[in-house]
Amino acid sequence: MMSRRTAPELALATVFSSLGFAQQAINTIDKYFGDWRASTPRFVQGSLEVHDIFTRGNPQNPPQKGAVFLFLNSCSYAVLAPHASTTQTRLDGRQEIFFIVSGHGTATGAGENQDLYRNLAILVPANLDFTIKNTGDTPLTMYLIDEPTPAGFRPNPKMLVRDENKIPISSVDGFWCHIVKTLFTTADGLGTLQSVLTVTLDPLTIAKPHLVDHEDIEEVWTAVEGNTLAFLGTQLRRQGPGISYLHPPDNKTPHTNINYSEDAQAKFLYFARYHPHQPRP
Repeated sequence: MMSRRTAPELALATVFSSLGFAQQAINTIDKYFGDWRASTPRFVQGSLEVHDIFTRGNPQNPPQKGAVFLFLNSCSYAVLAPHASTTQTRLDGRQEIFFIVSGHGTATGAGENQDLYRNLAILVPANLDFTIKNTGDTPLTMYLIDEPTPAGFRPNPKMLVRDENKIPISSVDGFWCHIVKTLFTTADGLGTLQSVLTVTLDPLTIAKPHLVDHEDIEEVWTAVEGNTLAFLGTQLRRQGPGISYLHPPDNKTPHTNINYSEDAQAKFLYFARYHPHQPRP
């Protein structure tokens, strides 16, 4: 449940409101936020426990909270119990991107085994038989992004792995202060998505408020580490790990995040589909 705003939060909202940004109704803004802990779990691939965050719906007027995707299939949080394994799965007409939050395991596909651990990202392509196993004594937890593959798309022949711990920073000044590491792009084998990143904010920083200026974009911010204030329109929400929001694609609602901590960074898993584009041939 979203908490009531404090005096500093109300002051910030007043400041941004004075800039002439559009006012959004509170109940409307809340439809663009999701917390995996509030969803009913379901099981896929045998033993993988999935908690939906965002699903298909209408990004202009969500029929219910979290039903905001027009182009993507879903975004969720998944848990694999200690020493459990998924059934062998082949993705048909879709791909999955896993971002590991905690635990240890292995992913197997195309005759290759890949160790899984915190901050590892793995792109599982369409038409590949794969399994995931938890090799530890604690739950293996991860964020799971499901994207459709367009007609004529050529998926990768094997899993693609990126270790966020080892990826160099690609920029530090986007929208004033975004510290960005690039995980996957279209050239890496994404089908509908065009960008999967991590974005970090240093203590006591605020990114530049900006709009999504066309209806074709789907841009999601999921808090992975730290606590911030998410600003959408003139509304502020507390955003801690496990809480996500989709930027309303209405050319009216600016967004940003404010890291109010004096000594800790805040990190987000960010992914977006920006506009219609040709699939990789």
